[in-house]
Amino acid sequence: MAREPSLNINFFLKYLEISLNLCYNRVKFHKREKMRILIVEDEVTLNKTIAEGLQEFGYQTDSSENFKDAEYYIGIRNYDLVLTDWMLPDGDGVDLISIIKHKSPRTAVVVLSAKDDKDSEVKAFRIGADDYIKKPFDFDVLVARIEARLRFGGTNVIKIDDLIIDPDEEKITYLGQDIELKGKPFEVLTHLARHSDQIVSKEQLLDAIWEEPELVTPNVIEVAINQIRQKMDKPLNISTIETVRRRGYRFCFPKKA
Repeated sequence: MAREPSLNINFFLKYLEISLNLCYNRVKFHKREKMRILIVEDEVTLNKTIAEGLQEFGYQTDSSENFKDAEYYIGIRNYDLVLTDWMLPDGDGVDLISIIKHKSPRTAVVVLSAKDDKDSEVKAFRIGADDYIKKPFDFDVLVARIEARLRFGGTNVIKIDDLIIDPDEEKITYLGQDIELKGKPFEVLTHLARHSDQIVSKEQLLDAIWEEPELVTPNVIEVAINQIRQKMDKPLNISTIETVRRRGYRFCFPKKA
């Protein structure tokens, strides 16, 4: 299958320029649970450049260079957004859209492509893409559109009935009352609330929240869940998280304890 044209030199010059101003972004995003993005791009240099740039903006990234590996990642991890090239060595990136949306309808999909014809763009949107970006593109425009797509998807403040979770401020309110839940328990609750349509395993929680999940044991999840139940659920007489035997946890609010 033919490869798409390489990204022009302007992208790399722009990337070098904005990388000098990223310290601010590290501070800005350090409080929130890092959103995870899957990058599916067969051009190794471009894939790496996008990944490193997004990491500087506070995102967690996984990278795949082909359809098969992307399908594997989608199966084992929860993503807030998938950024996929159209033409891959072993298939079309747009064919990943139905797989992604079937597993998690809330996951945003942004298609990258050198195809600049109207029919291709229309096809991508009709299949289920949330955005379509033509190559070559400007990196800060890419980041802005990713941020806009995540905001549109409601992935910042989470409001479910009378429960409000604000990841940016690390703040929870219920019926107007502030709840004292910080650190990893807060991040676990936030992640489960974001993926309320899924059962999330301990391994997936470790992978999404802990910087080095291989260095911690799964029982830290049980500790975090217990703190959520003791500091939040029990005093408020509600239930936010249910244990699914041998599979993991599921966000279950609103549900009375």
